[in-house]
Amino acid sequence: MPDYIKFVESIKHKTGIDLAAYKEAQMKRRLTSLYEKKGYKNFVEFYNALDQDRDLLNEFLDRMTINVSEFYRNGKRWEILQHKIFPKLLAENKRLKIWSAACSTGEEPYTTAMVLSNYLPLSQISVHATDLDENAIQRAKVGIYPERSLAEVPNEMKTKYFEKQGQFYKMEDVIKNTANFKKHNLLKDTYDKNYDLIICRNVMIYFTEEAKDQIYQNFSNSLRSGGILFVGSTEQIFNPGKFGFEIEDTFFYRKK
Repeated sequence: MPDYIKFVESIKHKTGIDLAAYKEAQMKRRLTSLYEKKGYKNFVEFYNALDQDRDLLNEFLDRMTINVSEFYRNGKRWEILQHKIFPKLLAENKRLKIWSAACSTGEEPYTTAMVLSNYLPLSQISVHATDLDENAIQRAKVGIYPERSLAEVPNEMKTKYFEKQGQFYKMEDVIKNTANFKKHNLLKDTYDKNYDLIICRNVMIYFTEEAKDQIYQNFSNSLRSGGILFVGSTEQIFNPGKFGFEIEDTFFYRKK
């Protein structure tokens, strides 16, 4: 059995994470770079080390997941969310049930809360935020970000909700309190129901087509009728009807 296949099976048994659902070439390249950097010769040696060293296992999980994010990423999409999507959803329900899936270090759920704060007081906003990477979730809860992460944040939001501390910005608690973080594996764990809005951006590109289909169907099942799925700007769904969606706007899909 090839080293990588054995490694994938061993990791799934140890952590519940199925590396086979990720595009193989990208994942192998990322992990080979890591084990070579650590001085291991192959996937067998690397797994044996992971099995014995919790810190190395955490570093591996960090490298496996994709923690690249920023506030208001692809700003025009957030403008559509603010000016078109949220008014429609709020006309149907004033207490929105929102999920930011694969939320990385928190920029996405916090952006969602800032955008929605144009319509509702923060005390009425709650965003369910999940990620596979526990380290990313911990960083999200701390809420301290480098200046580059805030490049697209509107000045009034930056002034209102962030405190500059040297080269970093600390998020105010009133925004941090809008997000409820939890570990979640999109390929394995159960999905909650009756969401008004699910946001999952810039992570599906790393999955195989079969894994994408599974996740899109799960998202569809988790949305209420009329609910919206908001995806990344490289993740257009070319057959939305297959999953019970219709196009609401570019990169926004409404559950039929």
